[in-house]
Amino acid sequence: MTGNNEPEIRRIGKSFRHAARGLKHVLLYERNFQIEIFAAVLVVGMILLFKIKNWEAIVLILMITWVLVIELINTVVERVVDILKPRIHPYARLIKDIMAAAVLVSSAAAALVGVIVFLPYFREVFF
Repeated sequence: MTGNNEPEIRRIGKSFRHAARGLKHVLLYERNFQIEIFAAVLVVGMILLFKIKNWEAIVLILMITWVLVIELINTVVERVVDILKPRIHPYARLIKDIMAAAVLVSSAAAALVGVIVFLPYFREVFF
């Protein structure tokens, strides 16, 4: 490895450390993210338990990722709005509500996809 690559590698390492710190924060302090991680673990467990088709697993993993990313964005927007609170704007509450709606819509879509994917497997096992 040459000296020219080391600074770039350090920058990449630093970026990963920053991302890990952010992930650690939401895992420890953001209740909704914790609930969504719990749901994600359950879904991954069911993926393994039912041995579903690869394409179904991919869709479910993409849905899990989508919900978690929207939740992360929601958290960031909430923090930014909170920083601006001393000069509260009438739209501050509306911005938070709209972001919460984005999380709700993505979670509902993910749940619907989960039902569509897993229903045949549940029928096979329980009926």
